[in-house]
Amino acid sequence: MLPNVTARQMDLLPIPAFNDNYIWRLRDPSGRALIVDPGQAAPVLAAWGNDPPPYAILLTHHHDDHIGGVAKLLEHWPDTPVYAPQDTRLPSGFRHVYGEQMLSIGPWQFRVITVPGHTRSHIAYAGEGLLFCGDTLFSLGCGRMFEGTAEQMYASLQRLAALPGATQVCCAHEYTLSNAAFALTIEPGNTALQQRMAQARAQRAAGQPTLPTTLGDERACNPFLRCDVQPVREAVQRRAGQTFTHSSEIFAALRAWKDEFRG
Repeated sequence: MLPNVTARQMDLLPIPAFNDNYIWRLRDPSGRALIVDPGQAAPVLAAWGNDPPPYAILLTHHHDDHIGGVAKLLEHWPDTPVYAPQDTRLPSGFRHVYGEQMLSIGPWQFRVITVPGHTRSHIAYAGEGLLFCGDTLFSLGCGRMFEGTAEQMYASLQRLAALPGATQVCCAHEYTLSNAAFALTIEPGNTALQQRMAQARAQRAAGQPTLPTTLGDERACNPFLRCDVQPVREAVQRRAGQTFTHSSEIFAALRAWKDEFRG
């Protein structure tokens, strides 16, 4: 069982898609569910079986590996509302949501959080002890900055890191092992990180996902949430050959290091 999550939220399923994506399904006791970031329709339909139509589809950003299955799913369930950020690159007809908006979906409530950085209009959904964060925060990592600045991405991650530590992080990719290899380069003496790497290896060897993780674990292990911690600051400044004043500068150098990392 997932810790600190009530019974109505326990049926949480990461549906594998493509090579390393996860599409999230959250189902209530009646069998109705919501879907998050369906980049493909076929895996969703295969997992759905004879369950009733979903309450809604939630989208975090416009990339095709997160929205590519929506049209096909709407052929099956044409009355399903689709919640998404306002972005002209998304199809028309979706229900636009904005930062700090509260959504009531089935028995659940979620708060929309703006998290620009990976894309300029990226959003996350937080509520019921869960965080659907797309490609902003990963297990032991964070997304690339395709459209935003380092300052924006750092602020977005800080916004997510401020949520309760028991929050289940439901991100969209299975990157834990590769991210752990980089994180251990930064903090080789971090015992919590060493344990997380061992756990992730065992999970993947057993064919299990490494997700969801928790924000508490991420704050203890994820270097991108630890830019104010001395070992991370020292490792980044040593590699950069300069001293940084602000944690956002540490983050920018750390993200650039990760972009070049081949571990």
